[in-house]
Amino acid sequence: MRLDKYLKISRLVKRRTVAAELCQGGHVKINGQSAKPSSEVKPDQTLQIRFGNRLMTVKVLQVPEKAVPAQLADTLYQTIAETATESAP
Repeated sequence: MRLDKYLKISRLVKRRTVAAELCQGGHVKINGQSAKPSSEVKPDQTLQIRFGNRLMTVKVLQVPEKAVPAQLADTLYQTIAETATESAP
């Protein structure tokens, strides 16, 4: 599944266009490598997503064939770390 679509379906990002913009801006990495929106996501990969001053690291557990209900979205990944960095004055 495409990275931008996975971020949307897993509810890590609210909209697919925002997910694509994050990828194009270099804010998303797969296993430590910068990723394009069209990169394939597979189980057991590690995603690092930077939202402003927040860095979230998740492990992909499942890649669904299609969209899943909101109640099941958090079963698609496991949060490894979530850190906040202080913004410069």
